[in-house]
Amino acid sequence: MVMFNNVKLGIAPIGWTNDDMPQLGGELTFEQMVSEAALAGFQGTEVGGKFPTDPAVLNRALDLRGIKIASQWFSSLLCSTPYEENEKAFVEQLDFLEQMGASRINVCELTRNLFAEECSMFGGNKPVATDEEWDRLCDGLNKLGKIAAGRGFKLCFHHHMATVVQTFEETKRLMDNTDPRYVYLCFDTGHFTFAGEDAVRAAKEFGPRIGHVHLKDIRPEMMKRAYAEGFKFRRAVLEGCFTIPGDGCVDYPGVFAALHDAHYEGWFIVEAEQDPAKANPLEYALRARDYIRKTAGI
Repeated sequence: MVMFNNVKLGIAPIGWTNDDMPQLGGELTFEQMVSEAALAGFQGTEVGGKFPTDPAVLNRALDLRGIKIASQWFSSLLCSTPYEENEKAFVEQLDFLEQMGASRINVCELTRNLFAEECSMFGGNKPVATDEEWDRLCDGLNKLGKIAAGRGFKLCFHHHMATVVQTFEETKRLMDNTDPRYVYLCFDTGHFTFAGEDAVRAAKEFGPRIGHVHLKDIRPEMMKRAYAEGFKFRRAVLEGCFTIPGDGCVDYPGVFAALHDAHYEGWFIVEAEQDPAKANPLEYALRARDYIRKTAGI
């Protein structure tokens, strides 16, 4: 078993409440989420839609439970909207995260994303960026990343299903065309696996650039169905394609070994979006915590 010295373990609120599909966990509160995360032995979380927006209120609630904010999602539209609009929103989010004591911000490019679309996310529907859009994306990320770095943050780009940066090759293109001083990777085991990629290979390839880690697993039989039936993205969540580490097909011992070899430091965030009515959030949080203790020594 590998051992990590400077890695903290968190869990995302998406196992309790889903910001994109409010009917999932609609009755569950912010207080329940952070209390159960702490109870399950996690040190932190990411910002969710039900979280207080006043940093003082949020900090007090977290301090009571002994947990921290690790990071927050940021939706960029660098391919399709003026850079200045992206920068303004980005700086506002950095201002908030700075008050939360965080040092990571997860940027995902949402131009033409299929998150809320009714069509299949596979095949010809998968969003693709033009060469010109790639240039705008990489240039914009370098600029945002430089701003982040100047304030003690790492901009961590989140490759993601149903977006223009989904595959291994797309992620490599983004890494190859951005400045390693300013742009890091939010490495997501589940999204690489769902994209048909080898998460261990990706961890080895991108190891030095990985600034944040999302741990989710994939139920292989559900992934096969998703491809065969052309699931839309939200159906993949509702049908239980995603789950906690150790409950699917990701080679986590291999992933952890690769991250260890890359001297990764920062956060591991369990991020398993499921229907909490089917997958009790506290039960799954405890199972994830136990599995990571056994396989990563954290």
